[in-house]
Amino acid sequence: MTFTAFRDMKPLSQLMFSIFVVIASFLAFMVLSLVVAIPLYGLDSMLSIPTIDELDNPESIRILKYFQVVQSIGIFIVPPFILAWLYHGKIAEYLNLDKRVNIESVFLVLVLSFAASPFVNFIGGLNENMQFPEWLSGVENWMRNAEDKAAEITEAFLKVETIGGLAFNIFMIAILPAIGEELLFRGVIQRIFTNWTRNYHWGIWISALLFSALHLQFYGFVPRMFLGVLFGYLLVYSGSMWLPIIAHFINNGVAVVAMYMIDKELLSPEIEEIGSTSDSYYIAAISFVLIYAFLLMIKRQNKIIFN
Repeated sequence: MTFTAFRDMKPLSQLMFSIFVVIASFLAFMVLSLVVAIPLYGLDSMLSIPTIDELDNPESIRILKYFQVVQSIGIFIVPPFILAWLYHGKIAEYLNLDKRVNIESVFLVLVLSFAASPFVNFIGGLNENMQFPEWLSGVENWMRNAEDKAAEITEAFLKVETIGGLAFNIFMIAILPAIGEELLFRGVIQRIFTNWTRNYHWGIWISALLFSALHLQFYGFVPRMFLGVLFGYLLVYSGSMWLPIIAHFINNGVAVVAMYMIDKELLSPEIEEIGSTSDSYYIAAISFVLIYAFLLMIKRQNKIIFN
């Protein structure tokens, strides 16, 4: 079936329609999740959705994780496939899932992900220490409180005692976001803005900005946007969605496993601080140079510019 009207849409119309599809999919999945959850968790649990004050209750955490998974699928995974089908017809081709990558590129992405960590930590430290003018203190306090609450939820999610719990966290925090967020932001949004501006650099940076903004965490905005930019260039330089998906998975997955090992006292908490201190300029600088070098190597290796 041909959907000429969707394929002839201007970029702005595609953007607006994409937002509509994401919202509609989210609402549909939330309704479906409630229907499924009632026999699983009971009507009383669904009528009193857990709050941040109940994070010490294992049942509350299970319910929150359930909705987190449903939300990831409804917002990030399903919409890109629908939009790719409507905008192009060939889903894998539109989302760049049909382009294979060689083992050398995968290895470079693996090394790049670890090499980027000090620079990401460094700009994250700068972002966390940003202070607003006195007249914006109310906004700053609101953002700090929101950030603290998000950190509490994340900490509660990551605190697991079993390998099974760790595996589920990897699925929820690493696998689903790596696939879903890359398909939506790099596969759809970045393409729309690239076509709109006729410049893939603008497409990468605008979609990365939106990617970070959607997380609603100001004090992690800059490093998250930088990662979005990094993932965007991986797509452009390789022509394959699989490299940014792999990089995103490594970034999130390593954090999940590291937190588990720190909690089990198998790893020093200082591992998370590499490059984040104010006297780590030289480590951050070396990290940035390595990021640039590895991106150039990936670009030369694939010899593809996706436009």
